Amino acid sequence: MPEYLAPGVYIEETSFRSKSIEGVSTTTTGFIGPCRFGPLDIEPDIVTSLGEFERIYGGRERLEFEDDGEMDGYLWHAVRAFFEEGGKRLYISRVFRPLQDEDETHDLRDRIKACCAWAALPGVDADPPLLRLRARYPGEAGNFRVNLLLKLGQNVLASDAAGVLRLRGMQPFDLVSIGQGGAATSDDFYIALLDERTRAWSFTRATDGVSDEVALESLSAKDEVRRVLLTVFVQPSRGESPNYVASDLALDPRHTQGGTPDSALTLFEAEPPNIIRARQNPLVIEPWTPSNTVTGLDILHALFTQSELDTASAAASVTPLSTALLDPKSSDAARTLTVVLDEGSDGRRPGANEYEGTAPEDSSRKTGLKQFEDIEDISILAAPGSTFGYGKNPDRAKDSQTIINLLISHCQRMHYRIAVIDSGNAQSIAEVRAMRAQLDSSYAALYYPWVRVVDPLTRQEIALPPSGFVAGIYARNDINRAVWKAPANEVVNLAIGFEQLLNKSQQDILNPEGINCFRFFEGRGYRLWGARTISSDPEWKYVNIRRYFAYLERSIDRGTQWAVFEPNGEALWDNVRRTIYDFLLNEWVSGALLGDKPEKAFFVKCDRSTMTQNDLDNGRLICLIGVAALKPAEFVIFRIGQWTSDRKV
Repeated sequence: MPEYLAPGVYIEETSFRSKSIEGVSTTTTGFIGPCRFGPLDIEPDIVTSLGEFERIYGGRERLEFEDDGEMDGYLWHAVRAFFEEGGKRLYISRVFRPLQDEDETHDLRDRIKACCAWAALPGVDADPPLLRLRARYPGEAGNFRVNLLLKLGQNVLASDAAGVLRLRGMQPFDLVSIGQGGAATSDDFYIALLDERTRAWSFTRATDGVSDEVALESLSAKDEVRRVLLTVFVQPSRGESPNYVASDLALDPRHTQGGTPDSALTLFEAEPPNIIRARQNPLVIEPWTPSNTVTGLDILHALFTQSELDTASAAASVTPLSTALLDPKSSDAARTLTVVLDEGSDGRRPGANEYEGTAPEDSSRKTGLKQFEDIEDISILAAPGSTFGYGKNPDRAKDSQTIINLLISHCQRMHYRIAVIDSGNAQSIAEVRAMRAQLDSSYAALYYPWVRVVDPLTRQEIALPPSGFVAGIYARNDINRAVWKAPANEVVNLAIGFEQLLNKSQQDILNPEGINCFRFFEGRGYRLWGARTISSDPEWKYVNIRRYFAYLERSIDRGTQWAVFEPNGEALWDNVRRTIYDFLLNEWVSGALLGDKPEKAFFVKCDRSTMTQNDLDNGRLICLIGVAALKPAEFVIFRIGQWTSDRKV
């Protein structure tokens, strides 16, 4: 309560209205599954387009598993379908299963790292090599072509009017070339040092283990001091995602800019300082021996050595890198060393353990579904492709069934989510009914059959799991209509067919069991023709009811957080009542609730009738809310009979 001590006029702000509740988003989706590249154990970032997905997680090429052979990139296809059908916001959790180890006792991270493409620099002739270049993440898509372009900068040596030599734009630990008018040799490279006490510059190098130091004062005005800069180009092996380019990097790991390390080894270090760099930077450059102290001269000589190794087996006209760097007329191609990474592997097909994920003590290193537990925005969840081969292999069927159960339990635990479950590929009606018989939850919906599209990679027809299309249709339905409208009777934009064309008699069998079907209708195209959950409880039979209640509950949850720790009395109860009443009134006006009057559409109670003295003594405020939700007109019935013209109604 404010204090009034001195006479005067006091202006105070007060509120005469209830708090407002803003409806939450219901279209944000989470997909989990294997893909060609990308992070495994860092916090997922939101993806808003297919191109953005490809930059981080790789392209459309097929995956090649050690145990299951080639398989379509179902996650990529699901992302494409999601955005084509109307989706806007998406989170991705990549799952990966490393190659078989003899006894699988090695550390999991080491086994995953063994599936990353890599190359040594210099090559096998050096023992041991100085550097290792490897893809940051596992996958065959990490078989990059890495182009290392060296160049000399402008001459930074100048003299003032008194003839005193100065260095312009020089930083400590810059790698420089010192010579006269381009007459430097491959031995004339030094590291610039600055004495912090005297502010005097000098240049040092090690020759045959003997330190050789040159003072700035010993140079002449005819000399040239040029910085050696490195540009790194990372090119995917199949051109499936945009290149990554890092320009004008220092070579010495001790180099800093504004107090921040900025060398090539720092930019491409194994453990980046922030998630953004870890997510976007696809390459790691690290010393072969972690304890080894590598200098900029060591890296430069390693590049020269590798160039000589490559030149020895090339045409005689190829210029070594050391010569081309010092030639002012040389082209970028002549000053580029190309390193090809190989041995990247897609591992084995991920199973239920990988989908379930882990949550180590370092909470920033979660994997699988555990990653989605920290993201509140997700309303729709799917695992595209997890049911591929469901009916063909008993072990695969058990694994897929476990993954489905994990999705459902995750949604039930997170409370405000619904799982979109795929049927198995090439399933018969009897098989999908048997699959459905094992499931019961109001937090999931099952869709059948798979959707046929034209593969943009092969230009051939392929069958894809329905979940990517369904999640996009959910989002489109919510944006164009509302979450309370059943997401059905919607066109599947990308579809050119279905694995099985169902007729009405077949759907008469499937629909009562909660199996949502895709149907083809002459003159109306390919449509999603079902909106039921897999719940045995008739109260939660429809998808839109489950999703609408999740929307209401989460909106009220977020919109009433202000009430926590407020004095638990009549004023608070009245404020809470009015806040929720205004929100539900707006829903009724929008057409979301059944009833021609607000009192028929909903009620809100928060008073002594909903709370006992024991509740008040234990700090509980209990508000009772009832809403009359709209069910979909699933069966539209017209009754027609004969009528006579003289008969009265």
